Amino acid sequence: MKIYEELVARGLIAQVTNEEEIKALVNEGKATFYIGFDPTADSLHVGHFMALCLMKRLQMAGNKPVVLIGGGTAMIGDPSGRTDMRKMMTRETIEHNVACFKKQMSRFIDFDRAILVNNADWLLDLNYVDVLRDVGACFSVNKMLSAECYKQRMEKGLSFLEFNYMIMQSYDFYHLFKTYNCNMQFGGDDQWSNMLGGTELIRKKLGKDAHAMTITLLLNSEGKKMGKTASGAVWLDPEKSTPYEFYQYWRNVGDADVLKCIRMLTFLPVEEIDKMDGWQGEQLNRAKEILAFELTKLVHGEEEALKAEASAKALFGAGSAADAPTTELTAEDLADGAIDILTLLVKCELCASKSEARRNVQQGGVTVEGDKVTDVYKTYTSAELAGGLLVKRGKKSYRRAVMK
Repeated sequence: MKIYEELVARGLIAQVTNEEEIKALVNEGKATFYIGFDPTADSLHVGHFMALCLMKRLQMAGNKPVVLIGGGTAMIGDPSGRTDMRKMMTRETIEHNVACFKKQMSRFIDFDRAILVNNADWLLDLNYVDVLRDVGACFSVNKMLSAECYKQRMEKGLSFLEFNYMIMQSYDFYHLFKTYNCNMQFGGDDQWSNMLGGTELIRKKLGKDAHAMTITLLLNSEGKKMGKTASGAVWLDPEKSTPYEFYQYWRNVGDADVLKCIRMLTFLPVEEIDKMDGWQGEQLNRAKEILAFELTKLVHGEEEALKAEASAKALFGAGSAADAPTTELTAEDLADGAIDILTLLVKCELCASKSEARRNVQQGGVTVEGDKVTDVYKTYTSAELAGGLLVKRGKKSYRRAVMK
């Protein structure tokens, strides 16, 4: 199976500008393509995962990736999918985030056969009047306002700052086309309007054709973006989301989502995945273990994936494990030498708030060292915490609390 047909079989392709031409280029390994990543945090997260996997697949098929880090566009902020304006970041913060991105991406991309660029190198030195005359004249305001990427922001007020994001992203494609003969842009389906802006700018300025393809957004069966937990995003940085937490996130996906995630995100052969389509009951639990292991191996390496798998099995089997993810508590976390169960649940990031923790305790969903906790005023002393306590919320969320 050729790469384009494999992408179709995995359910990855959402929209394309010219399917036959794109199919020919990627199948023959003749695509020089780019995907952009705005460094809005100091780590990539699950939301970036699909794009990284796509880039890896296409590079393995002989195509040349251009990895664009948006050090310039991050100064503006992408309004796509937003109801509020993104927080403005300093140049120093953006540069730090760029360095973090590069390190994490090396697990997916062979940079000996790829191009790494930062759009700050060309965007930050542009002259505003020159851009208005040279680029702005190629864009229709009426057409821009009808773009899907602006619709949510229009309800609360789209700033002129954000309005320029499409022009900047389009200029990126135009610059890469001229500089590196980059003939394709790939990205999430919410970027379609911005990507079309780039192909049109290239056509108007250079009289040449460029191509765009969007990949399916990673949504669960309820139509919500995957990659979020009660305590926030699932990160690729092991300091922000441990390999065990990363593993557990995928181990806990819904029954309706697991086979779709295996198909879209893992590198298991399509033929092998096809055989799983009829799996039910306990087989789906096995599928979740396969998904969790394969993705943890991809992000953190096989050794960490094996550790996370062993920890999960120990927790589910025996109910305790010394190498479970750990929360270290200090004397400041304890009032009068003890900590109450609600505070403990929040400190362990098993609940987002004390009110949520209270509900879980009252509903019988919390255990400590295997004992169900029903008293919301239950406390634990520093002496009890010295050896570590395994705190469990529900069937699948665990944390070991220990005094530092």
